[in-house]
Amino acid sequence: MSRLPAPQTPHSAPPWGVLGLLLAGVLAAHALVLKTSPTRFGPALAPEAQRTSAFVTRRIDMPPPVAAPPVQPAAKAANKPSLKKNKTQAQYPREQAATEFIAPPDPEPVSTEEARLPDHATETAAAEPETGTAAAAPAASAPSAPPAGPSQTPVTAMALPASARLDYQMNGSAKGLNYHANAELVWHNTGSSYDARMTISALFLGSRSLSSQGQLGPDGLAPQRFSDKSRSEVAAHFEPDKGQISFSANTPTLPWVQGAQDRVSVFLQLGGMLAGQPDSFAPGASISLYTVGPRDADTWTFLVEAEAQLELPMGTMRTLKLTRQPRREYDQKVEIWFAPALGYLPVRSKITQHNGDFIDQQLRAVSPP
Repeated sequence: MSRLPAPQTPHSAPPWGVLGLLLAGVLAAHALVLKTSPTRFGPALAPEAQRTSAFVTRRIDMPPPVAAPPVQPAAKAANKPSLKKNKTQAQYPREQAATEFIAPPDPEPVSTEEARLPDHATETAAAEPETGTAAAAPAASAPSAPPAGPSQTPVTAMALPASARLDYQMNGSAKGLNYHANAELVWHNTGSSYDARMTISALFLGSRSLSSQGQLGPDGLAPQRFSDKSRSEVAAHFEPDKGQISFSANTPTLPWVQGAQDRVSVFLQLGGMLAGQPDSFAPGASISLYTVGPRDADTWTFLVEAEAQLELPMGTMRTLKLTRQPRREYDQKVEIWFAPALGYLPVRSKITQHNGDFIDQQLRAVSPP
């Protein structure tokens, strides 16, 4: 008979106290490993690396809030003209004014500062852009001579011609263009008053008229009004009662001078002085007359030259020539030939501008007005 195995008895569970001690030992062993691992399993840290910098904090006080400025209402934008797209347009030459060819007037006077600069100075200044550094001023040229004060040659005798109409043949040059024109001087002498009108006309160029009206007396012509008319009219008024000469072109008034003439009456006044006492004006003598234009006045001094035969469209005549030489850069040179046989009426006159432009009118016919 076989033996049966002995019955197994179950193991009893360890008590809780043993488990607690075991857990505490495991934790202690881990702590020891973590504490000693840097020295045992790696390089030691440098002493300065082990120092811990202090962390410092500070408070920044914010400035008090500033009140924002009140919002101004936006200004209403000005209505601007709308810009059109640039379009290429054909360019046409400007129509040339008649007065730019026929008897070109004196140029406008320049200021004192402009007169002191060389001709190219203003062009150079305009072409150079402005910079932050000051440019050297151009060297100043010698200032031109100032206009002479009123000067008059005394009238010792006067003999004015009778009324007449004088027709002239005119040749001229303006801006490189040669042209031909007709001119007419109509002279009315009533004995106590006068009216003189010079009209210049050219085909396709238009006309220009200079006129003088005034009184006649022992000293010759006393102008009251002088006018220069082409597209528009400018005039000078002689006002001896106010002691002034006024202008319609917004030009300051000038003092009135006894015996002052204008640019038409001056030719007839000179002829009357020559006819009144020809022996007083031998070659080399001079005659000065204060001459008024449409915007200004200046003393014109004429030099008497020798008599000479002159070939004119009307024929050959014995003449006496007077010449006004320019004293300043922009003065006109004026040459006048008087004919004793016609009561010293002007039979030829030539005016030359500073740039070479000129008009030359020569007598073609004389008739009653």
